[in-house]
Amino acid sequence: MTKPGIRLDTGGATDNAGGLNPIVGVAREDLIGAVGVLLRETAGRPVRTLKHVAAFNGEVVKILTGKSELEAGPKDKRFADPAWRYNPLYKAGMQYYLAVQKGVAGWIDDVEFDELERARANFVTGMILDSLSPSNTLIGNPSAIKRAYDTGGGSLLKGLKNAYDDLTKNDGIVSQVDKRPFKVGENLATSPGAVIHRTEMMELIQYQPTTAEVREIPLLIIPPQINKAYVNDLSPDKSMVRFLVANGFQVFLVSWRNPTKEHADWGLGDYVDSLIEATDVIAQVTGSKKVNVTGACSGGITTATLLSKLQAKGDERINAVSLMVCVLDPDAGDSEAGALVSKHGIEMARQRSAKKGILEGSNLSRTFAWLRPNDLVWNYVINNYLHGDDPPPFDVLFWNNDSTNLTAALHSDYLGVYEDQPFRNHGQVEMAGHKVDLSAVKNDVFVVAGVTDHITPWKACYRLTQLIGSAKVDFVLSQAGHIQALLNPPGNPKAKYFHSAERPGPSIDAWMNGQAEEKAGSWWPFWAEWMGERAGDMKPAPKSLGSKKHKPREAAPGLYAFD
Repeated sequence: MTKPGIRLDTGGATDNAGGLNPIVGVAREDLIGAVGVLLRETAGRPVRTLKHVAAFNGEVVKILTGKSELEAGPKDKRFADPAWRYNPLYKAGMQYYLAVQKGVAGWIDDVEFDELERARANFVTGMILDSLSPSNTLIGNPSAIKRAYDTGGGSLLKGLKNAYDDLTKNDGIVSQVDKRPFKVGENLATSPGAVIHRTEMMELIQYQPTTAEVREIPLLIIPPQINKAYVNDLSPDKSMVRFLVANGFQVFLVSWRNPTKEHADWGLGDYVDSLIEATDVIAQVTGSKKVNVTGACSGGITTATLLSKLQAKGDERINAVSLMVCVLDPDAGDSEAGALVSKHGIEMARQRSAKKGILEGSNLSRTFAWLRPNDLVWNYVINNYLHGDDPPPFDVLFWNNDSTNLTAALHSDYLGVYEDQPFRNHGQVEMAGHKVDLSAVKNDVFVVAGVTDHITPWKACYRLTQLIGSAKVDFVLSQAGHIQALLNPPGNPKAKYFHSAERPGPSIDAWMNGQAEEKAGSWWPFWAEWMGERAGDMKPAPKSLGSKKHKPREAAPGLYAFD
């Protein structure tokens, strides 16, 4: 519910696909267990099951006699071809599939599951039914049949080639993007800058100011350890870095190394220590005793741990903080997919990465895709294999597919966030060499979430506002998904966000119904204003990058962007 004038468009069915963090994944045993619960209910309550079977059979009779009124939703692209409406055979096939979906959903709603079991049942049956859609097969997809006829079978040959290429060159994952038009350092990640410090774990990049004056307090961007840091400087029209330097900020970026099994022991504490080292370098280069920081997704977890550790040491080097699309106290109730996270599944995930020394980037990509199978798997199966088309070129998906590994130790530490809830249990859980206590953190904090985010659900991000002890906390809800919530440059006429001038309270409903106001446009200008108030006075921009001690090396985006 929202107050009059505020409408949260959740993007239809795709938002229900999950909020399960891919670093946890889904254990095969948990999937089998969820199926087992469904079978148990089917056998244990046959009368209830037969009631729904009878209703389904009645709908089938209507389909066969042409009296069924079942129709696909207007946003369901699988059944957009006119043949699904006008060809009797295809229409009947679509309606039969929709009847199965409706019947299963009704049965699950009727069964006496607890909420956790119901969420698991919905997620598992959703994945199964998505895979069984007639549109996923050649014979069942009228647009694929037409394409094969029009091309004299050429589309089928091209589809087979695409499938072979994915099997042999893409880790068996269906391609989501045509990578050929993009090249990092040439048309992606092109903002002028240089590496001014490098360790085994990270590079620190300083970007060239584009204004005559800059803010005194520099800004350090802390990216996730999943995927590459250049998402912050993607294409010129989507570059957060370019926007920030144009607004007079001194911008620094950490670029994490893509680890291999030899780096298996790098844990969260090591990454936090690297950030402390990075801020030391920034202080030496800029002469500022304070640094503003922003962290996103898993980088937000690292940032929050950094804040807590520095606070425990009485170190006040961090000034204002931005935490974006970040969940610090995950809960199974955040999504249907999250309901599949179990202690057993977490331990299995930990054992798998410990055995290999890393959690491989290809596994992360696969998990990401199966959180939204219709959009990120079957849509491309149809496009690439059945239609024989290449996937479209899209810079965001190019970056998304440029995945990195997680070290076994860091993976284990992130799994510990699910197990031990260190950010929720103030001062009780040891992590990164100290007992985590966000309630002691008093920095001004800017929190960003996305309405249709399936990786870090926005209500889970909102809970972050209640964990931190700061008196000044701003929460912005962007009308976008996970990455689009971040890459939100001015100029999109459809862009909007929600914000309240008051500090967010414990009730999400109260925030939505009484506090939040809809704002037109991108949240970036508002964020720049917010940070500008916390970045000190203006001073002449430095004439060169780095310093005598930290001389500029390779041009941005550095070497680790290509690992």
